[in-house]
Amino acid sequence: MVETPTGCLFEDIQFKDIQVEAAVGRGTFGVVFKAVWKGKDVAIKSIESENERNAFLVELRQLSRVNHPNIVKLYGSCNNPVCLVMEYAECGSLYNLLHSADPQAQYTASHAMSWCLQCAQGVAYLHAMKPKALIHRDLKPLNLLLVAQGTVLKICDFGTACDIQTYMTNNKGSAAWMAPEVFEGSNYSEKCDVFSWGIILWEVITRKKPFDEIGGSAFCIMWAVHRGTRPPLIKGLPKPIEILMTRCWDKEPTQRPSMEEVKNTMSHLMKYFPGSNDPLKLPLQPSANRSGSSSTISTGSHTDNTENRNSFGREETLKSFDAKVPLDFKPSKVSLKKILGITCALITKLLLRFQPLAPCPNSKESMAVFEQHIRMVQEYLKVQSEIAHLALRKQELMSELEQDQREQQASSRLIEEHSKLLEDNSHLLASCQGLKNKLSLMKTQSQHHS
Repeated sequence: MVETPTGCLFEDIQFKDIQVEAAVGRGTFGVVFKAVWKGKDVAIKSIESENERNAFLVELRQLSRVNHPNIVKLYGSCNNPVCLVMEYAECGSLYNLLHSADPQAQYTASHAMSWCLQCAQGVAYLHAMKPKALIHRDLKPLNLLLVAQGTVLKICDFGTACDIQTYMTNNKGSAAWMAPEVFEGSNYSEKCDVFSWGIILWEVITRKKPFDEIGGSAFCIMWAVHRGTRPPLIKGLPKPIEILMTRCWDKEPTQRPSMEEVKNTMSHLMKYFPGSNDPLKLPLQPSANRSGSSSTISTGSHTDNTENRNSFGREETLKSFDAKVPLDFKPSKVSLKKILGITCALITKLLLRFQPLAPCPNSKESMAVFEQHIRMVQEYLKVQSEIAHLALRKQELMSELEQDQREQQASSRLIEEHSKLLEDNSHLLASCQGLKNKLSLMKTQSQHHS
């Protein structure tokens, strides 16, 4: 057993000590099997040919460096046959949960926000690693696994990961989540993971496949993204979340926030999404659909364009994005927009100011105080939002009034100038008539003398 610099315990495992049960999927390379090792469920990923050995070595090298609760754990590897032994995710991939045709698991906005926060935490950890940071390069719900009854998210599939210092021009990732600079052949940075995260945020909120309406090949999606197409904005989504999402998928990588900033913003917003640790009621699935460290939804191979399937939540509006209401997109009496419908700067300031202390989970009184605090802050935010909107409206009305006054003054000046011109015109007409009379008199006198 070897301990890596990050504190991971990594073993050279004998294949004879593993009890292989069934194939559960396929990753960027190799086939994934569910197995038992040392009395616990594990996922083993084995290569199918020598052509996959490089990807295997990349994942082995990168996973052996990381140690984070939101990244799938690597227990060790086997030499004969060549395979990785990893943590098993009993709830499958986030993609399966979002898009499985029947039955569909219900989840709340709290779960959606928590998954995105956990993803951001894992990626921020990768980007901050020393001495060499990592870029995942293939972030998508297929590579996000769920454990602990769907409440804990773990990033997997590091076959395309690389060091940030590496000069990167080769295309990695899947079309719908891929940053434009990646497939355009530009030299790209860790900001490509930020772009992918923004698409994932849209996907978990809408429960729709990104760019599904485009259809066609992966090249159709890449062409649309290159030309500036992004998923449609979500009606009713609070501005702070919309701003964060659209900043993440900005065309210009330098305009995107760092993953550390994304993580911090999401951490602040999570204060208003209690209940993210509530277990999900997941439908029973056959083992072939329970993806271990797999990036597919079954034992079939992965393609960039998955089949179209009608699952609930296909509307483009988010009518019930509320921490207490399942994301079934049905009308709700309480809208999160009313709670968080204020500017991003104001909400960040207020969250920092009114951040409550964590409650004691074993104390009903502590939990009651915490919930009361949250309700009071929500009401305060609502009032502040109304005040902000009224102040803005007052400013607009004052500007309109000043504009009206300026127009009235200009109109008065025009009337005065017009009156003066009429008066001058009258004087000119009178002078002209007088001159005509003098000219006529002079002509008469001239004729008389002649």
